[in-house]
Amino acid sequence: MIRLPFSRAFLNGAVAAGGGDRIVVRQLVELQKQIPSLYLLLMVNAGALGFSLHGVAPVELTVWVPGISIPFCLLRAVHWWRLSAHAATEAEAFRRLRVTIALTAILALAFVGWAMALSQYGGAPEQAHVAIFVAITVVACIFCLTHLPVAAFVTTFIVLGVFQVSCLTSTSPVFIGIALNVAFVTVVMIRVLAGNFLTFVRLVEAEGQAQRLAEENARLAHTDSLTGLPNRRFFFQHLDALIAEQDRHETGFALAIFDLDRFKPINDTYGHIAGDRVLSETGRRLAELSSDSVAIARLGGDEFGVLIRAPGSDAEVVAFCDRICAALQEPVRCGGTQVSTGCSGGLALYPRAGRTADALFDRADYALYHAKEGERGRTALFSQAHEDVIRAERAVETALRSADLAAEMELHYQPIFDTRTDAIVMVEGLARWTSPTLGRVPPDRFIAAAERGGMIHGLTLLLLRKALADAARLPPEVGLSFNLSSHDLASPETVLAILAAIRGSGIAPARITLELTETALMLDFGRAQEAIIGLHALGVKIALDDFGTGYSSLSYVHRLPLDKVKIDRSFMADIDTDLGRGVVGSILDLCQNLGLDGVAEGVETPEQLAAMRRQGCRYVQGYLIGAPMPLPALLARLGSEAPPAADRRSA
Repeated sequence: MIRLPFSRAFLNGAVAAGGGDRIVVRQLVELQKQIPSLYLLLMVNAGALGFSLHGVAPVELTVWVPGISIPFCLLRAVHWWRLSAHAATEAEAFRRLRVTIALTAILALAFVGWAMALSQYGGAPEQAHVAIFVAITVVACIFCLTHLPVAAFVTTFIVLGVFQVSCLTSTSPVFIGIALNVAFVTVVMIRVLAGNFLTFVRLVEAEGQAQRLAEENARLAHTDSLTGLPNRRFFFQHLDALIAEQDRHETGFALAIFDLDRFKPINDTYGHIAGDRVLSETGRRLAELSSDSVAIARLGGDEFGVLIRAPGSDAEVVAFCDRICAALQEPVRCGGTQVSTGCSGGLALYPRAGRTADALFDRADYALYHAKEGERGRTALFSQAHEDVIRAERAVETALRSADLAAEMELHYQPIFDTRTDAIVMVEGLARWTSPTLGRVPPDRFIAAAERGGMIHGLTLLLLRKALADAARLPPEVGLSFNLSSHDLASPETVLAILAAIRGSGIAPARITLELTETALMLDFGRAQEAIIGLHALGVKIALDDFGTGYSSLSYVHRLPLDKVKIDRSFMADIDTDLGRGVVGSILDLCQNLGLDGVAEGVETPEQLAAMRRQGCRYVQGYLIGAPMPLPALLARLGSEAPPAADRRSA
């Protein structure tokens, strides 16, 4: 409970013990509302008292004293009226309160001394006016100085003390009665004042506790519990504030996004405890790089955002972001194991890359994507070249949304060759789109646009049905290979529609191979695994495409019911070297040991085909075997099939 002893803090004009310096500003604010009224009352009373005794008392007392005191009170009233109490610091408020106490004591002595001097003149009416002046002054001080009790007590003690002595020593029963009456009223009012001030202190304390609780809740609401960094909500609020600040003085700032390169395999291999340890250590390292001009937040998962005020030149801000990448590439100890994640970043500059939060974030994210594609471990700065690509992608997406896909989409087929029988045993269906507005659009561009725009599932099913209809026209010994998007396996509805399309096509499921990339598996491995098991149970063959380019392809080979792996075309470029032959030979040995078929992609020269024959690779695909072709050309090719330029004798 808060008490009201005359402690040192209380006498200094602050508050009772337990109140603390946090209340002094509130005291000053409340006093600013009341003290100008007190000075106004003193001015009116002093003028009235001087006027009523003019001609009775000396002119020095009736004219000169009011002439000096009234302007002084007016100046003090204006001073308090213009005071910026809300903006005062605790130290400044404390100093002003101490000055107020001292000045109150001085004025109390001056006014009561003046009143007692006037009480020596005139008759009963004039002396009664003096008594009224003293009583009103005491009452006014108590009311107007409620939020500074020590000042009210000092004024009351001085004024009432002098007045009581004067009245009680007089021979007039009337003045003795007045003195006793004023004393009684004053005691009651002081008691009320003490109670009101205690209530005020408790209220301020409660407000302080509520504010601290609100601030703590706000801190928790804006803090990531695992890393201790600010969270996504804080990041975007700070970003909005920076953008608003640029309207006043455009100094520029940078937005960077960082993503850990190898976090998922660490999480999968060592467990979530190790993953949390990596994220916690990442947060600690990033916190060491934060400052007044650098705000860092965890956006979610293994993604972190950085806002940099006045970043300087492009080279300077990129160098700083590369320092962040380097700091996060240092190994992290998880128990008895050291793991290294690596980190890549994307950077966008205001206002060059955009003037809205969404535009800046999207462009930084786009730069991050390009860093991961070609500059892992470094920071990519969003450039005009990236902007041109984005506009081109938007044009593709817009055209795709308005396209008559059934009429504009077609399939070309690339043969897959059996080196043992010198025959085409399968064809891979490859989508082709000719837009009326954009012309021929490369598959990687419109497939990516369909994925971004949420149109990929409908496009996959449309192309699959076209491919199945074309497969019905192929010789029964020729199979069909078809690519699924990374988003298809994550959609149970799409997987069910694929199963229904295959069942309804009349094509034997064993003739159909569905090709999946490692990206498709990484998007949601659990759902992908369920989908693959369901497709495989129908009799469909499953191939892992672009094998050898991902960091975890080998683990997928062991964990999934695969039938084939397609050796990425990048290995064909080095097939004439010992290292290249060794890598391809190792992949083929793995396939043989696991009972999988190996398909070599990108065979474009007779020498590469001969090398694949020597390696024992049965199936090959590439421009030497045949470029992707429309169905009529494929049917003509199958009707007059001839071996490639490098026949078996050349091997």
